[in-house]
Amino acid sequence: MENVSKISRLVYTWVVLFALWMAFTTSLALDEVLVGLAISFVVAAMTFSYFTQIGLKAFSPKKIMYQIQYLIIFIVALVKANFHVAKIVLTPSLPINPGIVEFETKLNSDIAKMILANSITLTPGTFTVDVIENRFYVHWLEVETEDSEKVYKAIAESFEKILLKIYE
Repeated sequence: MENVSKISRLVYTWVVLFALWMAFTTSLALDEVLVGLAISFVVAAMTFSYFTQIGLKAFSPKKIMYQIQYLIIFIVALVKANFHVAKIVLTPSLPINPGIVEFETKLNSDIAKMILANSITLTPGTFTVDVIENRFYVHWLEVETEDSEKVYKAIAESFEKILLKIYE
């Protein structure tokens, strides 16, 4: 990954933390906004080196469009998986085949791997057990195959395609 200036990373972290502050406080009162700006700046100044490597380039229109696309893909996968798991729960006679499967990711960025792991875990029926370098180990409620490439296509491919565009 290319070197991103410290200022860019600091400002990015500050903006993200302030956005979270605003989302949690849900207030536009001047005193709360000012306190949020101050606290998010202090936290950003202390943590930006750990928080991100991407910096302000994450706010480019192209990256924002990919982030929106990722959110849509994630929500669609989430809804489908919820209905599928609900069907399994409501129809106990349906056979399930739980197990741990593995696949290899093409992602190099730690943040991208973390987002992929969390997206898999948040999707019902799958749970990321471990990530070792580029290998993901996932508990899958209905193992369809143990072939690593087919597992990748079934569980991670749709997420990873967009994450590669955002973080690589």
